[in-house]
Amino acid sequence: MKNTNSLSQSHKILFLNTVAFTVCFACWTLNGVLVTFLVDNGIFHWNVIQVGWLLGIPILTGSIMRLPIGILTDKFGGKYVFSLLLLLSSVPLFLLPYADSFLMFAILSFFFGMVGTSFAVGIGYTSIWYPKEWQGRALGIFGMGNAGAAITTFLAPSLLNHFSADDPQNGWKILPVMYAVSLVVIGIAFLIFTQNKKPENNTKTVSQMLVPLKSARVWRFGAYYFLVFGCFVAYSQWLLPNFMNVYQTSLVMGGLFATMFSLPSGVIRAFGGYLSDKFGARKVMYWVLGSSVILSALLSIPKMEITTTGPGVLATKKGTITAVTNNKIKMGKTDFTVAQKKENTAENAIFPTKTSWQQVVVEQNQTVKKKELLAKGITVIKFDANMWVFLILVILIGISWGIGKAAVYKHIPEYFPNEVGVVGGMVGMIGGLGGFFGPIIFGYLLTATGIWSSSWIFILIFSTACLIWMHYTITQVAKKKQLSLNKIKLEAAY
Repeated sequence: MKNTNSLSQSHKILFLNTVAFTVCFACWTLNGVLVTFLVDNGIFHWNVIQVGWLLGIPILTGSIMRLPIGILTDKFGGKYVFSLLLLLSSVPLFLLPYADSFLMFAILSFFFGMVGTSFAVGIGYTSIWYPKEWQGRALGIFGMGNAGAAITTFLAPSLLNHFSADDPQNGWKILPVMYAVSLVVIGIAFLIFTQNKKPENNTKTVSQMLVPLKSARVWRFGAYYFLVFGCFVAYSQWLLPNFMNVYQTSLVMGGLFATMFSLPSGVIRAFGGYLSDKFGARKVMYWVLGSSVILSALLSIPKMEITTTGPGVLATKKGTITAVTNNKIKMGKTDFTVAQKKENTAENAIFPTKTSWQQVVVEQNQTVKKKELLAKGITVIKFDANMWVFLILVILIGISWGIGKAAVYKHIPEYFPNEVGVVGGMVGMIGGLGGFFGPIIFGYLLTATGIWSSSWIFILIFSTACLIWMHYTITQVAKKKQLSLNKIKLEAAY
């Protein structure tokens, strides 16, 4: 009975953690919609670089501050840290309507970006309430709060249009106030309905708490999370211009497709926790990284049209050209057929299509030698990178990363049971930095190559590196264990 009551309390904490994280994640990605709306409607005249900074500043703050917030969670407990975070982060959102310059907007964005650190708090506060066999599921359910990004994508544009219908210049100011109020409500609920709990071994100094960060394992987990979370956040922003540029979709349709990537990836995280509990996080990560390699390889093939040399027409003997038409070359009594160009009617095909024809390169009365070229061959291979196939692959890789997010965090309480906040904060920080630097890397690759799919080539290389690193580490550990076992057997024999 005691265990049932304890689990019931744990479930209540998990529910409040998940709701709070969902609201925080929605606030964290607010600028992606709000800044775009303000610029598109001429309310602020910010250039592309300024817009880029305003989109990235909250992501950067929420990433780099995860480690110190994780330390505070281990030190003082999640109830007070989370409550204080929610209440304090509401202040810059309440002040955002008064921002009248880029600098003011940037400063307030920096401070409300602190809501991104809620992940480090929630991970430490959730894991401490559950036994080992439950932690994968619990952390997976908590991680579903990533879907807060999809909530903002769905609701914020409609709310902005509604609020601005009567007052185009000032209507937008209601939205950040609504988000601020939601943070206050959740913060007060946390103070009233949650119970504080800290790790049993919480007497360590800050320097002692940071000792686990010397472990290569922490940085390896961080690399995994840079991929499955950081690149997820990056593509949540990057896919919209990708669809609009490559497939000429509208803003609304492109946004819908981007949401179809982010929403399942957030929701599936709970299932990833279940799989990690059932089969082990290591096995799940093998599948996640393997599928990321395969899917990114398919996505890296760009929409393209290649023109190359095809089979031509050669003279079978020496002679003089007596007649030339578009589809025939006559040399003495011998006729050579010239293939004509046919229009490629297959549009948006799933597989590459090929069109071949020949072009005459000789003239009437011209003397030619044996094996001399009479008509050169031309072949055009066209790959449309079918939009619906592309969308399915994008959704699948998003789902794979969603499962991977849960698997990464299943590792942490297993290897660092008393430093979940610190290690979770560090891993989360590295992953969050992926969300900040990802679009920057993608932008440089696009500029250098002129190919939108170059970002997926980066994902392919990074996924492969993570998979090799993980497999090498596991293999080395297995070898060391076997050597130790052999040594013990040898000593026992003597």
